[in-house]
Amino acid sequence: MNRRPFDPRLLRRVPAARRDLAVLAALGGLTALVIVGQATALAALLATAIDGRLDRPALAGFLAAVAARGALTWAQGTVAARAAATVKAALRVELLGAVGAHGPAWVAGQRAGQLATLAGRGLDALDAYFTGYLPQLVLSVTVPLAVLARVGLADWSSALIIALTLPLIPIFGALLGWQAQAATARQWRRLALLGGHFLDMVAGLATLRAFGRARNQVEVVRRMADGHRAATMRTLRIAFLSALVLELVATLSVALVAVPVGIRLLGGGLTLSTALLVLLLTPEAYLPLRAAGSRFHASMEGLTALDEALTVTETPAAARPGPPAPAPTGRGEIRFEAVTVEYERTTALRDVTLTIRPGERIAVIGPSGAGKSTLLGLLLGFVTPTSGRVTVDGVDLAGVDPDAWRRRLAWVPQRAHLFAASLADNITLGAPDTPPSALAGAVRDAALDEVVNALPDGLDTVLGERGHGLSSGQRQRVALARAFLRDAPVVLLDEPTARLDSASEAVVLAATRRLVAGRTALLVAHRPALLTDADRIIRIEDGRLTELTPAGVRP
Repeated sequence: MNRRPFDPRLLRRVPAARRDLAVLAALGGLTALVIVGQATALAALLATAIDGRLDRPALAGFLAAVAARGALTWAQGTVAARAAATVKAALRVELLGAVGAHGPAWVAGQRAGQLATLAGRGLDALDAYFTGYLPQLVLSVTVPLAVLARVGLADWSSALIIALTLPLIPIFGALLGWQAQAATARQWRRLALLGGHFLDMVAGLATLRAFGRARNQVEVVRRMADGHRAATMRTLRIAFLSALVLELVATLSVALVAVPVGIRLLGGGLTLSTALLVLLLTPEAYLPLRAAGSRFHASMEGLTALDEALTVTETPAAARPGPPAPAPTGRGEIRFEAVTVEYERTTALRDVTLTIRPGERIAVIGPSGAGKSTLLGLLLGFVTPTSGRVTVDGVDLAGVDPDAWRRRLAWVPQRAHLFAASLADNITLGAPDTPPSALAGAVRDAALDEVVNALPDGLDTVLGERGHGLSSGQRQRVALARAFLRDAPVVLLDEPTARLDSASEAVVLAATRRLVAGRTALLVAHRPALLTDADRIIRIEDGRLTELTPAGVRP
């Protein structure tokens, strides 16, 4: 885990934040100068006030310094908040981009909940880091240096004591900070597990209720929440202990300066104005370090989330390709050349070799988990071959821009996700500027027109999340309408008639035949109805591919 108070990867990954961080550093330098000026003016004002005189220039300088310090504090907060917003927005875009680049397999299972927690609660915790800790980190560098320089000019012996005792605060802070960071990491892992489990539970709530397991999951969530609470309390205990230690060290350090100054003042070795200046500036040297130490603990969750976000979205140097090759048109030959795909605990495909000619329709059958969806994932760029390669028109897909290649594909998954938006927006997903005539044609080709006519507001009818308000067959026809609208040369269908009754299957099957006509198509099928129009049928079992004759077909 990254233990640095500032991650240099941030400047490289979020260039938009560089200007705000530079301004924040400049404001920290100006604040240090203002603090020295304020103490100098106040020391002169108090020294003359003891004699019954009023030093008007010193009073004016003091008031001006107070006003400037307030303005700089406000400016620091504003710039830090803007930097936090910039970084959070950029990292969320990167996280969504990583999900799109890696595909559904990458976010399957527990990772989905972890990414959801990271993109929400995790990155929101960066506010405390940017608006609290980072400004204090800047001040903990600039203010002590400015104070040492000014005290050194006034009284070198006091400056020497300050210089010797200042490192004690970061040393003790680091020792306690390592313990706090380990505790915060444990707390974050428990929070990520809790978020992931809760997300899975909500997604499968209907299934849990059907099998009477909902109450059991409530107990599981309660135990996980108790574990997170206990981890949070351990982190807070370390934070409170750290604050106590830092306050004690800073107080003793100030006393080591104040006692000799008082003795020398009584003995006539120091003037009153010099003694007041040293006594006023000494606490200012320790204050930013104390504040940075306490705010560091408040920002630990955000710092942990920042490290994880930068790590999750970072591409290893060895894996970064050069300039992407132009994406193939998709109208040429598709070849799988000795492709093997290995996952963490299983091998999905073993030495698969397959050639798909332009305009050919290939049906893929086999038992669940045999590797059929992995075959589609290779073409979609969601899965990377462990060995071998996939080429289109002779171009290796590993070297092309995945977004440009995906624009040549139309994909109909088993369960197309529909959003809480209008039916028209769900059909034109990714192509919001679609003209009405093209939209109407896609609706007609997908046999969705009768569904549209039955809805209260037609295409403007707002659907619920996941297409609530439509049947399974109607949702599948929406997915087909998306594919018709895309008009891509290559069509990938992953069991489009699964979980449909016979009437809905007939309608979807007819629309599917219209969709694949004249296009290169790869169809994953369990039901025999999809096999009748296939040019070739291949079977995948235990990761191996065999070609079947129609008489030997056994889905």
